[in-house]
Amino acid sequence: MNPRLQSLRQILPLAWPVFIGQLAVLAYSTIDTLLVARHSATDLAALAVGSAVYTSVFVGLMGVVLAISPLAGQLFGAKRIAEAGDSLHQAAWLALGLTVIGELILWFPQPFLALSHAEGEIAAKVRDYLRMLGVALPAALLFTAYRGFNTAVSRPKAVMALQIGGLVLKFPASALLIGGFTLGPFQVPALGAVGCAIATALVMWSQLLIALVVLRKDPFYAGFGFGAGGLHRPRKETLTRLLKLGIPMGASVLIEVTGFTFMAIFIARLGTTPVAGHQLCANLVAMMFMLPLAQANACSTLVAQALGARDYAAARRLGWHGLEIALGIAFVLGALIFSLRGQVLGLYTNDAAIIAAALPLLGWVWLFHVADAGQTVSAFVLRAHHIATAPMLIYAFAIWGLGLGGGYWLAFGDHEVELPAIMQGAMGFWSAASVGLAAAATGLCVLLALVHRREIK
Repeated sequence: MNPRLQSLRQILPLAWPVFIGQLAVLAYSTIDTLLVARHSATDLAALAVGSAVYTSVFVGLMGVVLAISPLAGQLFGAKRIAEAGDSLHQAAWLALGLTVIGELILWFPQPFLALSHAEGEIAAKVRDYLRMLGVALPAALLFTAYRGFNTAVSRPKAVMALQIGGLVLKFPASALLIGGFTLGPFQVPALGAVGCAIATALVMWSQLLIALVVLRKDPFYAGFGFGAGGLHRPRKETLTRLLKLGIPMGASVLIEVTGFTFMAIFIARLGTTPVAGHQLCANLVAMMFMLPLAQANACSTLVAQALGARDYAAARRLGWHGLEIALGIAFVLGALIFSLRGQVLGLYTNDAAIIAAALPLLGWVWLFHVADAGQTVSAFVLRAHHIATAPMLIYAFAIWGLGLGGGYWLAFGDHEVELPAIMQGAMGFWSAASVGLAAAATGLCVLLALVHRREIK
């Protein structure tokens, strides 16, 4: 069999449930964006800033918790089932500890409000939005541990089912709470962006409770030690391993995400319409990102299991072929979105001003998406090798330095010569972010090649 076809046949069964599940999760924010865009421009601006802050906080903490995936993946590949199961207990302790950090930031978001220059009504809405998401955070981080474990043991459909179920709950909950409703003697006022956060909290806690029942009742998990007892006691050795891998993983994810979400915070300085236009493009590119993210999860799982089984040739094959497949698909998808950009934006809103603000930004989405696919898959494969510190340094230089720093300079710096239109304002951020992602992808691919060369020796 052709080696690439063999790799594809291994990757696809793991990738498609992750893709569907993550698409369902992204649909939560897509639903919120669509509903709030039709509710008011002020709430949409608050949603853009608030979601940027929450995403920065949650994703950074999530990255630490997801250290369970490469750790449990190698243990599962080595047939050390009980140890793999215990790693989920330890990841749950880690998630609870990280929740404390996240809550402090969400309840006191003043630094983020100052960066975005959000004031008055918008600032008040952002505060209420973030505090309500603080209710969702513990459940979201614990469910992240559950998701990372299931990915590691090739059980992505169990997660996908819960994520789709969450979407079924999310849509009516957001619709009712954003616009308000009356039920008999009870009347709930229109809550706008804050209604989105309440709906998210309902979804997160529902998912977590069902996940706990599944772990106890599904026969698949019997050998992992998820019986009637509670959490295993914290184990210093396992927690240290999780933190040693998870902290640079979380820092890398935080750098990657904040390089993107801080764009919204800085673009908010340009006004309500520019940040609303950016929010549409950000949501679109996030939706596109779900495909390479699914492929990256599948590749990382297979590579980690192969490494646990000491099949280094299979690990190299799956890593490189996964990267090639992801880049090819990203190129085609980017081209399709670019060709249909007018029609795609029309699905979000009929507001001509917001569409006009968003349309020029899509010129960079194609390059942005291809580079994003490359850096994502290579980073996940490196994590399967338990390598996370060097990628973190690459991210810091490429995404924060070239991307966010370059974008800020293009948008707000003093320039002796007037810049072309495609490098001004919001487009300055998007152009620099695309270059930063391309640099990160190149650096990570070089690092992966060096890792493979070392294994051969």
